[in-house]
Amino acid sequence: MMKRTMALGAAAVAVVFLGATFWLTTRSTGADRFAQCRSSTVAGDIGGPFELVNADGETVTDQDVITEPALIYFGYTFCPDVCPLDVDRNAQAVEILEERGTTVTPVFISIDPARDTPEVVGDFAEAMHPRMIGLTGSESQVKQASQAYRTYYKAHPPQDGEYLVDHSTFSYLVMPEDGFVDYFRREVTPEEMADKLQCFIDNA
Repeated sequence: MMKRTMALGAAAVAVVFLGATFWLTTRSTGADRFAQCRSSTVAGDIGGPFELVNADGETVTDQDVITEPALIYFGYTFCPDVCPLDVDRNAQAVEILEERGTTVTPVFISIDPARDTPEVVGDFAEAMHPRMIGLTGSESQVKQASQAYRTYYKAHPPQDGEYLVDHSTFSYLVMPEDGFVDYFRREVTPEEMADKLQCFIDNA
C-alpha cells in the first residue's frame, strides 16, 4: 500500500511539474545560449525570490544564497531513502566539479518545517557536503519557495507520531544572473550532472 501511495504521489508530481513547464525552441528574448547544454530546451516561470532560515537561525533570501551557480533540491531530512540518495548524488556532482576547478553551491530546502528545525537541517546539509546550505523556515516561507519552483509536497497522516511526505524530486540549476536554467531528474548520474552543470557554467 505504501509503495502504491508513493507511486501515485510521484505521478502527481510529474503532472504538476510538466503542467508548469513550457517546451520552447527559443527563449522569448532570442537564441538560447544554453541550447547545447540541454537535452530539451526548457523555459517557463520557474524559480524566483524566497525568504528562508539557514542553519544559524538567520533569515536569508535567494540573493544571499545564490551568489554563484547553485544546485537546489527540495526534500526533508526524515526522508527514508529518496532524499539521501538524491542529495548525495548532487554532492558527488559538486565534488567532481570541484576537482575541475568549478564551484557550485549545493542547496537543500526542507519541505517539512515542523520537524526540520534550522539545527536539524544544518546537521543534515553538513553531513552531505561541507559547503551545502541547509534551509528551512515557517510553513508560509517554505510554501512560497516551493511555489516559486513549482514543486509538489504533501504530508501523509501521522502514524504513531511519524509520517512521510510525498514530494517532487527534481534538482534545479540556478544562476545568479540568469535565475533558473535547467532541472535534473533523479536518474541522472553524478558524472552526467557534472558535465551538464559544466556546460551551463562555461556558457553563462
